Amino acid sequence: MSTSIMVLDQSMMVLYINPACEMLFEISRRKACGKYWSSLVSDSQALTERMITAIKEGHPFTEREVKLEVYGNRILTVDCSVTPLYEPNSEPSLLVELQYMERQLQITREENLISQSQAVRALVRGLAHEVKNPLGGLRGAAQLLERELDSDELKEYTRIIIDEADRLQQLVDQMLGPRTLPNKSMINIHHVLERVYALIKAEAGKGIEIVRNYDPSIPEIYADTDQLIQSTLNLVRNAIQSMGDHGKLELRTRTKRQFTIGHQRYKLVVLIEVIDDGPGIPQEMQDQIFLPMITSRADGTGLGLSIAQSMINRHNGLIEFNSKPGKTVFRILLPLEKMNG
Repeated sequence: MSTSIMVLDQSMMVLYINPACEMLFEISRRKACGKYWSSLVSDSQALTERMITAIKEGHPFTEREVKLEVYGNRILTVDCSVTPLYEPNSEPSLLVELQYMERQLQITREENLISQSQAVRALVRGLAHEVKNPLGGLRGAAQLLERELDSDELKEYTRIIIDEADRLQQLVDQMLGPRTLPNKSMINIHHVLERVYALIKAEAGKGIEIVRNYDPSIPEIYADTDQLIQSTLNLVRNAIQSMGDHGKLELRTRTKRQFTIGHQRYKLVVLIEVIDDGPGIPQEMQDQIFLPMITSRADGTGLGLSIAQSMINRHNGLIEFNSKPGKTVFRILLPLEKMNG
């Protein structure tokens, strides 16, 4: 069964768990049986009280998308169904069914991110077309006017117009991101990360500790080296800037088997994680951070994450994240099989 099953007695002591529940809680049946629910799941007082009421009054219930904190400070999102059991000549017990929802919710988030990225690219392309034409005309008119002027003082104003037109042109080009197709070849992902490490080590202050945690068994990936360096570097720089003068940054690689990115399932996916212990991303910004011009820094352009997402999307991959104070994790997911594009 894929559903995790647990049986509790009236005192909320575990009488039985099935193999799926062993995997979910990362504990063996032998160790779990005899323990109390509260020792397996912390900070669940409201749910525990409902379970005690259910076994006393005989009323089953179901709660959707419940967050349970279990061993190892892991947070599990589950659908929880609780059913009282009554048998002749036996004490009442409680059947608890837990359906792990995290991956389904994650797939939904991934699909939303992909749709958002596609919509943003279409919007930016349309905006760039509408802006570039009048911008070119404005710049050309300023150049013609400058030739007709004899006063250096007046030419200074036309020079400002030309310079600002060029600055806007550059900003539009940055929003569009790379306009050439990825130059893909078989590469070692750790060569990319070592390049990023070398670049960021020179920029990070002495109070920043950088840890590399690589899986050396990861095979080569078919990708554009420069685009992977740029997209990873954007994530790492954001992490360094969020931590300030002190903190810990981890670069971590792993693989995922039979993993879904959006609608597509892949046999093998490489996972690159950028983990920092900074203050985290404000909750109100978390749904918007991949949009262009969204930034919490006064000196930021808000283009780094948008461009990074675009580059990874061109490799049929995705950047996702979760963030709370003290731990922010950005994940780059890339299929390890050749795809068209």
